Amino acid sequence: MRLLFFIVLVCNQVLFGQTMENHLWKNRVLLIFTEDKNSADYQQQISLLEKENNELKDRKLVVYSFTKTDFLFNFESTWRNSSELFTKFNPKKANFKIWLIGLDGGIKLAQTTNLSTEKLFAIIDGMPMRKREMSTKNN
Repeated sequence: MRLLFFIVLVCNQVLFGQTMENHLWKNRVLLIFTEDKNSADYQQQISLLEKENNELKDRKLVVYSFTKTDFLFNFESTWRNSSELFTKFNPKKANFKIWLIGLDGGIKLAQTTNLSTEKLFAIIDGMPMRKREMSTKNN
């Protein structure tokens, strides 16, 4: 199922300014879906993440935000048009949803509430590949 999600995501790469395939084995990906980019949940989540930009980079984590009509890569200021992705990857029409995708393309977390950076980093730091990265960095 996890790999199937990634394959579907890669098949839709034309809709992205950057291809998701480029992230496989290079980056972990956080997908944030919101009906309204001005919603309190979304603004709070982005604020939490922006404060930890160096930690995100250290963990090779990139962030995609989606609304019903647009998407944003990382914390760029310009939203890009995409009318299909929100519905395609949010079939239950949750007002707010977060997915964490690992280096292998597997879904590591899916939730409909804000994600604390502590929980996010604990999940990532518990991943075998991340443990290897940390041990290599410390040697």
